[in-house]
Parts: sequence; structure tokens; C-alpha cells
Amino acid sequence: MASGLFALLDDVAAIAKLAAASIDDVGAAAGKAGAKAAGVVVDDTAVTPRYVSGVTPDRELPIIARIARGSLFNKLVILLPAALLLTAFLPWAITPLLMLGGAYLSFEGVEKLIEAVGGHEAPDEPAETAQGSAAVEKAMVSGAVRTDFILSAEIMAIALGEVTGQPLLTQSGALAIVALAITVAVYGVVGLIVKMDDIGLHLAQRQASGVRAIGRGLVHAMPRVMSGLSAIGVAAMIWVGGGILVHGIEALGLGAIPHALHSMAESAAEAVPFAHGLVGWTVTALGSGLGGLVVGGVIAGVLHLLPARSASA
Repeated sequence: MASGLFALLDDVAAIAKLAAASIDDVGAAAGKAGAKAAGVVVDDTAVTPRYVSGVTPDRELPIIARIARGSLFNKLVILLPAALLLTAFLPWAITPLLMLGGAYLSFEGVEKLIEAVGGHEAPDEPAETAQGSAAVEKAMVSGAVRTDFILSAEIMAIALGEVTGQPLLTQSGALAIVALAITVAVYGVVGLIVKMDDIGLHLAQRQASGVRAIGRGLVHAMPRVMSGLSAIGVAAMIWVGGGILVHGIEALGLGAIPHALHSMAESAAEAVPFAHGLVGWTVTALGSGLGGLVVGGVIAGVLHLLPARSASA
């Protein structure tokens, strides 16, 4: 009886050691994958604040929470199993699917750019309609979650590339940790950004003159910051979409354009050695943005031309 108990305890200890080792593997894989996807996280953070621009302060955090839930659903319920299934059965389809997403992201960015430059944005609605309507809020959240889906797909694809070859359980655990950590980080930062004016207003009412000055500075600065983030968000859609397309072209073996872009980035970086990394990234981002601008412009042109031709026919 005692020997059976000791054997059971040995088995439990062995299982515990195996579980601990698995957790360590998952944690290490998640850390490596998350670090690799950090660049897209910055773009995701820049894109999101534009979706709560113009809403009443009491609805900002609830809208961000809804977008965050949609983002987490995208990553855990749709993209994670899809990524594992595609890797197992149709690995060749991942790159074309990502490129389709990149083309859509480029198109959406170009559409926003056309609206801003051409002054064709929808006219402001009355406050009770534009800011309080459940239908408007639902459309706002849907648009943000749709854009997030493309960015999340790239994040998950990058993360998956870092854990390829690992056991299925390790891959699943690592991707789930990356999905959760990135979603919390992105939407936590976004929530802090959009509530910064309220924080400033609170500080402006404090007794200490220095704190009041900081608060007033935040209150005056945040409208410009939000406007700047909105512009950066549109640019991020275009350059991230273009970047996905450039990487996809390279992965498909059509390396002329990607290699030319890499060569230009390296040459520019070598010319400015004290800012080597920044210059190289800037040239790559500009090249990717130009590619996204061209592809998005072509798609937008075609989609705008087709209704016009149908109406004239």
C-alpha cells in the first residue's frame, strides 16, 4: 500500500515537472514571439485612437473596451486556430491571405486620406445623434475591429513564425499569451491616451501651482495630440499595408522590389552612421508606404470608377 502511494507521488511529481517545463517553454516562446511583433503593436496603438475622436468623454472608455474585446475575439477565437490549421494543412496560403489583408489596409488608409484631402468627410451630425447613437457607436466599433483584424493577423503570423517547429501545445499557449498581452498593452495605452485630457483637467484643479500648470498644458495639448495621432493612424494603415505586401512579394520569390528597398535603406543608413537604425527604418517605412499608397490608390480608383460607369451605362 505504501509502495503504491510512493509510486503515485512519484508520478505526480513527474507530471508537475513536465508541466513546469511546458510552462517555461510557452513563456519563452511567447516572449520571443511578442518581441518580434512589437513593431506592429506600435502601429496598432497609433491607429486606434482615431476611432474615438469626437465622442463624448463618458463613452470613450466603453468604446475602447468594446474594441479591445473584439480584438481579443479576433486573435483567440478566429486567428489563433486559423493560423495553426493553415500551418498544419495549407502553409502556402498564409502569405497570400496576409497580402490580401495588406491590400485592404492600404485601401482603407487611402480612402481616409482622400476624405481628409478632398474634404468629403461626412458632415458633423448633431451631438445627440453623432455622439449618443447606438448605431453610430456600433459602426465605429465595427470599423475599428475590422482594421484591428488585419493588424492582429500580422501580429499572430509574426508570432507564429517564431514558434514554428515547437509542439502544438507550446505554439497554442505562446500565441494565446501574445494575443492577451498585446491586446491589454495596446488598449491600455490607448485608454490612457484618450483620457489624458481628463487627467489634465483633474490636475488643473489641484492646489499646487506646478501641478496645475501641467494639467493646463495637458488640456491644451491633447486636442493637437489626438489630431496628430489620427493622421499617424492613417499613415500607419498605409505603411503597414504596404509593408505586408512587400514582405509577401519577397516571400513569394519576387524579390526585385524588396531587395531594391533593402539596398536603399542600407545605403541611406550607412550615410548617416550616428542614426543608422532610425534612417534605415525611415527609408523602409517610406518605401512600404509608397507601395501601400500605390496599391490602395489603384483599388480605391477601381472601386470608385465601377459605380460611376454603372450609373452612366
